[in-house]
Amino acid sequence: MIYFLQALIDALSLGSIYALAALGIGLLFGIMRLINFAHSDFITLSAYALILPSTDVVTTLLIGNLSWPFLIITILAIGVAIALLSNFLIFSRVRTASPQNLMVVSFALGYVIQNLIMMVYGARPKALGLGSSLTTVVEFGGLRIPLLQLIIIAVTVVLLVLILLFMRKTPFGVQMRAAAEDFRMARFLGIRAKFVIGLSFAISGLLAAVVSLLFVVQTGVLAPTMATDMVIFAFIATVIGGMGSLVGAVLGGLLVGIASSLLQAYLPDDIRMFRDVFVFLFVIGLLLVRPSGMIRLKQFEERV
Repeated sequence: MIYFLQALIDALSLGSIYALAALGIGLLFGIMRLINFAHSDFITLSAYALILPSTDVVTTLLIGNLSWPFLIITILAIGVAIALLSNFLIFSRVRTASPQNLMVVSFALGYVIQNLIMMVYGARPKALGLGSSLTTVVEFGGLRIPLLQLIIIAVTVVLLVLILLFMRKTPFGVQMRAAAEDFRMARFLGIRAKFVIGLSFAISGLLAAVVSLLFVVQTGVLAPTMATDMVIFAFIATVIGGMGSLVGAVLGGLLVGIASSLLQAYLPDDIRMFRDVFVFLFVIGLLLVRPSGMIRLKQFEERV
């Protein structure tokens, strides 16, 4: 039982990171029908923006001089700025393109960002000691839980509650929900399209920055492709949760993370390396039963 609970905590921690990444992807899809494959590079660039280029050793630019509150604010601001700049320079100019073309543009943008990172910082992974105090272990009822895992789960819950309250209780959130329901009708009713889209990019960038901070603290490594696999699983999470549904994206992220962690814990040693194969088989099976995802959005089905 202890082993199962230990594996479940690990699963919730991993699923929380997937859920935050999936939420950033699902938010833009709900408003613009944009599958943003550059989201992984937003996450990566948010982390790399805090270091100086170095061949062998990372030289910190801000980490050593800022307290944790200012460091968090700085990373969040960088993530929001990256997303808004991408919208202003790229996506605002192809807003009326088809979803397929938008997806290709996002893939191309991600490739450009990834190669720019390699040009400036090099392709070699870099070690980054950040938040070493968070690696302490909390013992509770026989469980040994890293403090960082508890923080990741808590941060995810707090952000989800804040976003839910924002979407339901504020005028800006209501405008975003209306745009997600029917963007053309929302514009006819006076909702400012540029503002709603810009706000969606800002929140998506903020979520990317949060994921980058949690991921770097957890792994202690920076690499140009460090978030690629994570965002692939996050995209899968948005699909099985229901494209366009923010709640579905979160549920999908948690489900994928839990499935991945439990398979890692319980698969026999000789086939554990093929864990992801079983995860994808699970996803295929789920989509065969629920082709439109766990949460079906009527407006998305009509618009498709």
